[in-house]
Amino acid sequence: MKQIQLHTTHEALGAKMVPFAGFQMPVQYEGVTIEHETVRKAVGVFDVSHMGEFLVSGPNALDLIQKISSNDASKLTIGKAQYSCMPNDKGGIVDDLLIYKIKEEQYLLVVNASNIEKDWNWIASHNTMEAEMKNISDNYSLLAIQGPKAVEAMQSLTSVDLSAIKYYNFEVADFAGIEHVIISATGYTGSGGFEIYCKNTEVEQVWSKVMEAGADFGIKPIGLAARDTLRLEMGFCLYGNDINDETSPLEAGLGWITKFTKDFVNSDALKTQKEEGVTRKLVGFEMNERAIPRHYYDIVDAEGNKIGIVTSGTMSPSLGKGIGLGYVPTELSKPGSEICIQVRKKAVPATVVKLPFYK
Repeated sequence: MKQIQLHTTHEALGAKMVPFAGFQMPVQYEGVTIEHETVRKAVGVFDVSHMGEFLVSGPNALDLIQKISSNDASKLTIGKAQYSCMPNDKGGIVDDLLIYKIKEEQYLLVVNASNIEKDWNWIASHNTMEAEMKNISDNYSLLAIQGPKAVEAMQSLTSVDLSAIKYYNFEVADFAGIEHVIISATGYTGSGGFEIYCKNTEVEQVWSKVMEAGADFGIKPIGLAARDTLRLEMGFCLYGNDINDETSPLEAGLGWITKFTKDFVNSDALKTQKEEGVTRKLVGFEMNERAIPRHYYDIVDAEGNKIGIVTSGTMSPSLGKGIGLGYVPTELSKPGSEICIQVRKKAVPATVVKLPFYK
């Protein structure tokens, strides 16, 4: 099990540490509901330093990224980020990722912690154009400062106007007394805020200054459990749950990041799938009765026939009801469609809804 740089800091704060994606990670401190509400109403900080970071550089960097990713990275300008996925050659997804254009001929790819080695090998196997690749995952830390008060709470730590950093934009600037950190607005919670990428040798200083600056705004450390409930309320996909090696980006509702204006891995097959239409779709649903849908619960029809599977589910702290994501036949994917979730021995009725759950 790997340890993130601030492992002892989290232990001292009373975090419950659990194995996650090969790392010991803080799953919760005070409790999921309190932490969730802190991010929705004030400001919280997540340590997500387990994420992977690859630098792709040189004159052929864009060619490699265009080949392995579904979105069109040629649209990126310096200071902009993009959400994308890496299709495999069988119709599924290797991983979803963020692509940052740091400077001309240099990009930062941010990948999921559980997929670092898999993603690296996959990208390297397609690097016939010999772009320069560097895995910097073990040297960098990542803090996500999220919530409606994040900008106000952190403004004293930087010379950059944080309120001017639009969604999916970033600045390389000073922060918490450290030069050249990435301040990025690509949040995964739906409550605003930004992320800080810095070196492992700098993260202790950044963390303590963040906690100090946020003290008057009610800042709290937030664990991965609340991160999951927050992202689920927004209907954001989690790799390994809602998308994986066997789910197509078109089935997962990721057609908006699948651009057929260029060639990429398996683009011809995915284009055919788009033209012919998919047979199943990832949908959001709300429980009609008090019940909590869980990952891998069966989705059934009124007669009790299995028609799909729950990929993510929870009791929504913001809405006070059970919510979930799951794959259903296309004809049942429209908002308002009635389905049932098999919760132990009972088929509990649920309704397909338009995402996000939390508005």
